[in-house]
Amino acid sequence: MARRLSESVGQVPHTSTFLRRAYVKEVMQHRPSPRETRPGPWCPPFASGAALALHTAAPAWVALAPGNWALALGAVAASHAILGVAGLFPRNQVVGPTITALPGRPPGLVTLTFDDGPDPHTTPRVLDLLDRYQARASFFMIGARAAAYPDVVREVVRRGHHVENHTMHHRHGFALLGVRGQRRELEAAQDVLAHLAGRCPVLARAPAGIRSPLTDLVLHSLGLRHASWTRRGFDTRGADPAAVLRRLTHGLRGGDMLMLHDGNVAQGPSGRPVVLDVLARLLPMLATAGLRPLPLAQALSHATAATPAGASAAVRR
Repeated sequence: MARRLSESVGQVPHTSTFLRRAYVKEVMQHRPSPRETRPGPWCPPFASGAALALHTAAPAWVALAPGNWALALGAVAASHAILGVAGLFPRNQVVGPTITALPGRPPGLVTLTFDDGPDPHTTPRVLDLLDRYQARASFFMIGARAAAYPDVVREVVRRGHHVENHTMHHRHGFALLGVRGQRRELEAAQDVLAHLAGRCPVLARAPAGIRSPLTDLVLHSLGLRHASWTRRGFDTRGADPAAVLRRLTHGLRGGDMLMLHDGNVAQGPSGRPVVLDVLARLLPMLATAGLRPLPLAQALSHATAATPAGASAAVRR
């Protein structure tokens, strides 16, 4: 693990060899204890299991009926295409379970999630706005950015928010990596974030939410659940706060998961991050509607406790 951390942290800009070694040593000595119980056997989603069975059966099919080789090859290619296209849709349940809303849609709860941070300029200002309305949120952080700005991570936690896993480097080709590559990205971030936050993340979000069938296997092995969103503001693309706010609030109701960014966020003509203007309008709207923002993991616990077993299909696993 020390070697993996050294390689990962070494890619953070302006990190000297001495500081890198000191950081890795500190993480190894003081990181939170691993889970006492290991995850049980992985049960692949139906589509992934069917594709695996097809891959296994295809050679035998061709061996027994060589004339059907084209049909067998076409079936295997079709299964790849279906899973590949499905993975491009962040809220899909085909390539693996993902949380898209709170179970049972509790009327008084919503969740705010922020991606791609921490950012030393934007994140503290987001925290100030959240404090003003006594709102709590989940920050899905990039491990390399967290290592570069550890004080910001600790401030997020000090103010009562949760830190969750958004991979180590936010590689846009994350879903194209194999099991080892995806695990390296998630596990390295897990180690860094657990050390800095003093709490092991229990949720993860793939870059842009894009996954492959292998992602579910990796998440399961690390004891993580994947979280998507109910609605997103696209605040990395549009600099119009009104448009971002409309996307977040159109049809808004209890149990919704809203996704914004405190890193890589678009800026208005004045250079002000659009997320700040959006939050300044969104938070009083939530308060007026009686919707209380909680960190996602905490909101899931509240909602699950209040929801009869099997009553909601919004949360898988």
